[in-house]
Amino acid sequence: MKTRIDMDFVLVFTLVAFSTCSGFYLPGLAPVSFCEDGKGGDDCQTLIQLFVNRLDSVESVLPYEYDVFDFCKDDNERRPSENLGQVLFGERIETSPYKFSFKKDVKCQELCTKVYTKGKSEDKNMLDFLKRGMQLNYQHHWIVDNMPVTWCYDVEDSQKYCNPGFPIGCLVTTDGRAKDACVINSEFNKKNTFYIFNHVAIKITYHNGEGEGWRGARLVAATLEPKSIKNADAEKPTCEGLPMEVPGEFDSDLKITYTYSVTFEENNDIKWASRWDYILVSMPHTNIQWFSIMNSLVIVLFLSGMVAMIMLRTLHKDIARYNQVDQEDAQEESGWKQVHGDVFRPPRKGMLLSVFLGQGTQIFIMTFITLFLACLGFLSPANRGALMTCSVVLWVLLGTPAGYVSSRLYKTFGGEKWKTNVLLTALLCPGIVFADFFLMNLILWVEGSSAAIPFGTLVAILALWFGISVPLTFIGAYFGFKKPAIEQPVRTNQIPRQIPEQSFFTKPVPGIVMGGILPFGCIFIQLFFILNSIWSHQMYYMFGFLFLVFIILLITCSEATILLCYFHLCAEDYHWWWRSFLTSGFTAVYLFVYAVHYFFSKLQIVGAASTILYFGYTSIMVLIFFLFTGTIGFFACFWFVNKIYSVVKVD
Repeated sequence: MKTRIDMDFVLVFTLVAFSTCSGFYLPGLAPVSFCEDGKGGDDCQTLIQLFVNRLDSVESVLPYEYDVFDFCKDDNERRPSENLGQVLFGERIETSPYKFSFKKDVKCQELCTKVYTKGKSEDKNMLDFLKRGMQLNYQHHWIVDNMPVTWCYDVEDSQKYCNPGFPIGCLVTTDGRAKDACVINSEFNKKNTFYIFNHVAIKITYHNGEGEGWRGARLVAATLEPKSIKNADAEKPTCEGLPMEVPGEFDSDLKITYTYSVTFEENNDIKWASRWDYILVSMPHTNIQWFSIMNSLVIVLFLSGMVAMIMLRTLHKDIARYNQVDQEDAQEESGWKQVHGDVFRPPRKGMLLSVFLGQGTQIFIMTFITLFLACLGFLSPANRGALMTCSVVLWVLLGTPAGYVSSRLYKTFGGEKWKTNVLLTALLCPGIVFADFFLMNLILWVEGSSAAIPFGTLVAILALWFGISVPLTFIGAYFGFKKPAIEQPVRTNQIPRQIPEQSFFTKPVPGIVMGGILPFGCIFIQLFFILNSIWSHQMYYMFGFLFLVFIILLITCSEATILLCYFHLCAEDYHWWWRSFLTSGFTAVYLFVYAVHYFFSKLQIVGAASTILYFGYTSIMVLIFFLFTGTIGFFACFWFVNKIYSVVKVD
């Protein structure tokens, strides 16, 4: 398989990072060759089959299957097998009636004619649903040879944007305002009228295999131009004339004829391995991503400087002073050494903290492996649903580290209810996520959306959870409890030390609130692109940048937590266990605030169901991010506290 590696990727890879992985494909996605009629064979197909996917909208969270709308349907409909990720994301791919022979141009081919009779309630309901789809700007998503059929058009600054979808139609409102795609044609001007795109002009670009060592040709691009055309004679369409109007009021019979045309173009400059580039190039440019990385690096350098100053100067002087001071002077000393007898006192709610840390470890390892594989190109957009499938499978298989970390820490905290600890680790956080997911799925099911997970898939997810993840968690917990408790560098006094009066900035809440600001500052630009890919249905492929941001977030959470932990210990406040977890975990609260801002400022979502779905799914993201960042902060602080108290002399 041919794999193109970007120069940017090579450059950044040498810097121990990864750049955009746009040119990569999963091994196994082999190219398909096409030949003209009469020249085909086992290694060369003659018929090009166009597949249709579910329709979605930026104004609604509810996707719908192609068959729900009253479009032309394939008489011999087939559905390719879908992986778990595709099902969870609501993808529903099926064959369409659009079929054409390779290199055989078609001009104005009738597909079917839909007739809506006034007075028939069934026709009225189907037409109303179609008009609702046009009003909310629902988009088709078509696929040819595992590649999206794109609609390319000019945007500002003479740039071309290629959208991997195109609208059903558009609406001119009662006050004469052209909505969405209606702005492209001045003939779309009649008030309270819908204009349906009932004709598509498809252009297939191919790379000829002559002299390349393989038969036939390979498809390297598929574009279309949607048009609205009213054909006077449905049996002999001309694909010319006035736009196809669908009145806002259904007061007369209506006939819609769907047609298409196909042209083929040879272009040997485009290689099969880089055929997605023309779509990705038109996406948001990487200069914004580099700005994001530079912004994050500045924060990391600032924090690293602060930590280095503390480690090399302040902390070094502290340790030297504490190790040289007489015992009498020690009674008058102040600072972090004075709490050595309490710093490892087990925290309150140690059970819950250990459970959160076990789950956070599971999420951290899952995220790291998933992003690493995505950077290597194994989870490219060409391999649909692979990212979600990989994440779920990894999470299921990583139950053992979760059980081990949770049980080992719980034992260190002096806990004895090991059965409760194991059960909570295996069931608490996954149970919350599944309950939220199940409620969202009920709403999707009631609304008739294609994103509703079939009952069989829900059973399969439960089987993965209880059949694989839970037993693996039990195994990890068994080994964790068999191990001795983590040995602390200093003894814990029997009587707790009184904590002196704290200043405003060393009190728990202000410190926790401040702790999440800098980590969030590293990710908020990247977060915009991620939310765009989820809710605005834009293609996300910049996993190299995302992996860089992941590493930067890891460093920032660690350093911010260590800094604040040091300040609190210097103020003789030894309650650092929960605080270290919540300090970096508070980044998730800023994530939620940003998601609320994104909802009201960037999205045009309407309807109670879509709003509930948005915030329901966002809650799952926030919980996962909370456990992920909190775990990073805790272990960084745990290492720091163990390190400083192991090098100071304590009588």
